[in-house]
Amino acid sequence: MNSNQLFFYIHYCNGRNMKEPVRHPRKFSRTLSHHELILVTGGAGSITLGSKKYPVQEGMLYYIGPGVFHSFEPNPAQPASFLTVHFSYARVILQEGEWGVLDEVPSLGLQPAQSLKDAYPALDLFHKLVDCWNVKLPAYEFMSKTLLQQLLIAIFQYVKKQHQSDATSLKVEKIIEYMHLHISGKITLTELSDLVQLAPTYLSRTFKETTGYSVIEFFNKIKIDKSKELLIEGDKKVKEVAQALGFTDEFYFSRIFKKYEGISPSEYYSKNVHGI
Repeated sequence: MNSNQLFFYIHYCNGRNMKEPVRHPRKFSRTLSHHELILVTGGAGSITLGSKKYPVQEGMLYYIGPGVFHSFEPNPAQPASFLTVHFSYARVILQEGEWGVLDEVPSLGLQPAQSLKDAYPALDLFHKLVDCWNVKLPAYEFMSKTLLQQLLIAIFQYVKKQHQSDATSLKVEKIIEYMHLHISGKITLTELSDLVQLAPTYLSRTFKETTGYSVIEFFNKIKIDKSKELLIEGDKKVKEVAQALGFTDEFYFSRIFKKYEGISPSEYYSKNVHGI
């Protein structure tokens, strides 16, 4: 999932503690118009998502998309407890200095059911998210949205680690380190393939699955991030910044900069240095 263009809105969060004598989760059947994540923190029962039935077990995460029929069947002998977050999201872009909301909403790529039993960062973030929402301190909505995004990232990182060998992860990290070391020049896919001893096509696919960007997109992105630092320092012209980062054509550099930042390098400089 490439989440840098997604804007999230939280409808509400819930937390049910099985040790509390107030009420036990009751049987229900429903279809929602938004998204829901359910984390089981204890107890037992069963949950049906669409046409498939899953056991309710501690550490299980269930994802329910809009329009998906689902139902819950409690186990009276082992009352279940949950943490839940109900949310919606949209794809928001900045292009040519204008903000826009796109009709096409990318899939989050979450499985309907998966175990997070030993995914400690994700479990901790889910608890923090629900606590933040329930306490409702000043700016709780903004903080909750930030925690939701961190939670989703933690889930994806955990899933990737389950499906991706440590050796492959280290090779992607090695490529990124190589990019930083050669940020002032150019790199080729063949060069990177030789570096980590992976076939070019496999390398391209693995890199994008891991980072959300193609090799060239990622390399350009770290160049643009570095260019912003150089521009704000204020002692280099746009042409000099472009040359320092391996761009032989300052106009091509400006096009790439605008693609990522929505404004030209000179506009970025004016806004951040002179406040224009």
